[in-house]
Amino acid sequence: MKTDELVSLLAASADPVPVNAVGRRFAVALGWSVPAAALVMAVTFGIRHDLAQAMAGWLFWMKLVFAGSLALAGFVATERLGRPGMRLTGIWMALAAPVLLLWLAAAAVLFDAEPAQRADLIFGTTWKTCPFNIALISLPLLAATLWTMKGLAPTRLTLAGAGAGLLAGALSALVYALHCPESAVPFIGIWYVLGIAMPTLAGALLGPRVLRW
Repeated sequence: MKTDELVSLLAASADPVPVNAVGRRFAVALGWSVPAAALVMAVTFGIRHDLAQAMAGWLFWMKLVFAGSLALAGFVATERLGRPGMRLTGIWMALAAPVLLLWLAAAAVLFDAEPAQRADLIFGTTWKTCPFNIALISLPLLAATLWTMKGLAPTRLTLAGAGAGLLAGALSALVYALHCPESAVPFIGIWYVLGIAMPTLAGALLGPRVLRW
């Protein structure tokens, strides 16, 4: 039997990964990794002391909406990348939209601010640590999302790893918001995005190594 015929025979007999199996695997992975990430955040950094007061302002919820919408889009992308042949139609826009909207809002805030205020809006007081804190909190989440993908059937391994990393980074940013004292839109648009990009890049680099069949 020729190699091409063997590959065709194997492909014809392969069953698709059931959607409910994907959902169960994600539920198990996120069921332990999100609390683990929250524990890392609480033990390492602590929950901000004025959380109740911060929750009364729209900027706090803006951070949660940004991270949550990116996590939702990352989940859909990762779920599709875990099943061979699934298209990513519309996912790229869903992934880009939260970041682009945040950057547009950040540009508007900077344009409207006095020149002397712009540096504070961009750097705040924690710009040196914020991205690395998000990346640190994302470690259990990244391990969980890569484990999930490993048990599915990804064929685009770099993209699958990047999707797993993006989901981990967005969820980490969501958790980190409970500690982060920063609320300026330009700060979120730069340093949160960079913090999410770090596990995304790590996932892309790890994907071909750890997700190989």
